Amino acid sequence: MKLRADFVQLYRDVHSWVGIIAGLFLFVAFYAGAVTMFEEPLQSWASAPVALPPPVSLERTPELLQKALAAHPEARTDYTIAVTPEDAQRGRLTWDGSGGQVHHAPTQVMAAGLDAEGNLVVVPKTPSDAARFVDVLHQQVGLSLPHTPAMILMGIVALLYAIALVSGVIAYLPALVKTLFAVRLGQSVRKRWLDLHNLLGLFSLPFHVVMAISSVVFAFHGQIFALEHLLFSAPVAGQHGGMRGGGHDGEHGGGPRPDSASGSGVHGVMRTGGGERASPASVKENSSAAAAESAVVSSHGGASGVNRVEASSAAVPALRPVLEPTEILALVTRQAPGFVPEVLNYMQLGHGKDVVRVFGYDARYPTRGPTGGFMVLNSRTGAVQSGEYMPGHQPAKFAILTSFFALHFGSFGGAPVRWGYVVLGLAGAFLFYTGNQLWIVSRRRRERQSGEVVETRGTRLLAALTTGCTTGCVAGISAVFCAVPVLPFGGTYGAVSAVYYSVFCLFVGAAFCLPGQRGIRLLLGAAGVVTACVPLMLCLHGAHLLRTPEGLGVAGMAALLSAFLFAGAVKHTREI
Repeated sequence: MKLRADFVQLYRDVHSWVGIIAGLFLFVAFYAGAVTMFEEPLQSWASAPVALPPPVSLERTPELLQKALAAHPEARTDYTIAVTPEDAQRGRLTWDGSGGQVHHAPTQVMAAGLDAEGNLVVVPKTPSDAARFVDVLHQQVGLSLPHTPAMILMGIVALLYAIALVSGVIAYLPALVKTLFAVRLGQSVRKRWLDLHNLLGLFSLPFHVVMAISSVVFAFHGQIFALEHLLFSAPVAGQHGGMRGGGHDGEHGGGPRPDSASGSGVHGVMRTGGGERASPASVKENSSAAAAESAVVSSHGGASGVNRVEASSAAVPALRPVLEPTEILALVTRQAPGFVPEVLNYMQLGHGKDVVRVFGYDARYPTRGPTGGFMVLNSRTGAVQSGEYMPGHQPAKFAILTSFFALHFGSFGGAPVRWGYVVLGLAGAFLFYTGNQLWIVSRRRRERQSGEVVETRGTRLLAALTTGCTTGCVAGISAVFCAVPVLPFGGTYGAVSAVYYSVFCLFVGAAFCLPGQRGIRLLLGAAGVVTACVPLMLCLHGAHLLRTPEGLGVAGMAALLSAFLFAGAVKHTREI
């Protein structure tokens, strides 16, 4: 069906204006989102290593646990045992070192081990907040605001994003059939930007549709998940903490602290390029539930961290001892073949309802979170309390929602899908940049045709913002990871936030002070220099990371991005 010319023009206008309003926010969201696909290796590199003896075997873990809990009884209510060797190197046994209190200091985790003589060794470790900051930057589309207003604005941007997609398809899809691969690089600047924008938009359209719809859902996750709990099932204690299924509540949770109501660590579960896993340090970070979930879970014994152990006035019968890690793993293997346990999180809820959350992944199934799922067992009897977030063992209604989340997070298909999402994220960021540049070039051409000698204030403003915000975002994120080796604790949230926004504001200010071709070339070149320093800092301070595929991926992507920025600086030989 052929649309009338006035309808097509209307959709084009809507697409242009909506894209202009949301484009810069979306550039930050997509670029930072691509970086978060490397969250675990970046987190591992940025955080100082733990000076612990070699981890004890799982068979000796009860001995370690007995000595640690005798010396630190406050750890009984919530402690984590790492199953995988990689996580065990950071501490076979860990627990929250803040005593359940909310502080403005960096998050401290206590890690325990046994020396060669069997003596207890306990050391504090403070994970870097650099990777988490980039994650929150992605969640809040670059806005340094409290959680609630940031979520509202993010939801508005996501809605505008969806409108831009629909209007763009209606307005431009018929014409694209004829000029699908006609990228006219040698033609006018406007045609070049138009062809690149259309090509990127068409081939990544399914990805963008998923991102737009899911982002709207995440923006209003509180209401959606309250309805989910009401309709689907009554959750079991400990069921919801630690999963991104809590609805982007750490993902769109902003704020400097993961234990705040706004930061439950939806993105706090670490990513890997291939296998998917939640590190033991991140499990506590992910244990605080979303506001809607906390109220439900607390009614089952305080799984949100408040009043975990309640004294009962009635006589409580003697309880069985908690099952050892090897016993838990044997139960999981029998009940869920193919599920790979990686972290055991023991939570003491009282009244015989003590649970252990078994975090892990199953490569055959999509997951509600980016790095896997979990099942909840009674830690004394081994009875399954909940499997609603366990890959391959979910009820149909939860499986449908899980598929929805998996499409947003790329938590399926292993390393190829992860790398595909990195490429699509970077291409999406470039899509929004080309959209803004297309609008600027078209606006300048119309102004010249109407007899304007000097471009209007609105055109100058958008041109400076486009150059400053895009290069400032790239340079700011690169500067964060260049700074972590010299920042205390690898960078607290406040420190890395100050680094990013200082660089970002510097680039935006420079874009206004140096308009035109000279400013674009200078800022692109400066962003390229800062980004090129990332692989250099990895070589100087993180050589161990370069021995892993993920670390090589980080260094390789940074090198390619810096080369792309340098090429862009060279290409801007005349004002666009």
